[in-house]
Amino acid sequence: MEKVVIDNNVADDNNDVNDNTIRYAGGAMSDKPYHHGSLRTALLDQAERTLRESGAEQLSLRELARQVGVSHAAPRRHFADRQALLDALAEAGFERLGAVLRAAVEGAGDDFPARLEATAQAYIRFATRDAALLELMFAGKHGPQSEALTEVADRAFSVMPELIEQGQAEGFIEPGEPYRVGLVLFATIQGIAALITGGMIAPEQLDELVADAVARFVRGAAVRV
Repeated sequence: MEKVVIDNNVADDNNDVNDNTIRYAGGAMSDKPYHHGSLRTALLDQAERTLRESGAEQLSLRELARQVGVSHAAPRRHFADRQALLDALAEAGFERLGAVLRAAVEGAGDDFPARLEATAQAYIRFATRDAALLELMFAGKHGPQSEALTEVADRAFSVMPELIEQGQAEGFIEPGEPYRVGLVLFATIQGIAALITGGMIAPEQLDELVADAVARFVRGAAVRV
């Protein structure tokens, strides 16, 4: 006989009535309990797995609740509707992308071309590993979205203009609006990612292609004397 146990059944900003619902049969627990404040993280983790394995069209709050093992109403405490869930996934994706790009810049030392190459490689690896997530991120950024999503997207992509500014200050790149100057390079990087995702080139060619793209970009954008 299946029983339902409600543990710490409190409604507040971080928890939900029924968030901590645990189902077990014959006294043996079959689902992990979600402690105060952890259900939102568990829902997002599962949603990202579903996105990666099956695509965004398979995401629903009811199915997510079933997969995580909570009541079907529990996710609505954290996400008002399906779009709120998608926006939260996109926001988390931009946060992670921004951290990945920052780590690449900081790990490459002070040399401008080396920083540019490391950042391009990091972006492409993110884009090819999580193609469905990146598509969702871009869709959210260019559609009706929350102010928080816009801000986190802008922070993630602020790495590239900052690098262009460094290149301009050090005489590698001609003067100009950093976003516009860097757009050509970003288009090339995005194109390489799309070719890898589409199976048109092998992932093993990534480093060589990025090195070539960055070298050509720096030569083409060099200050004319």
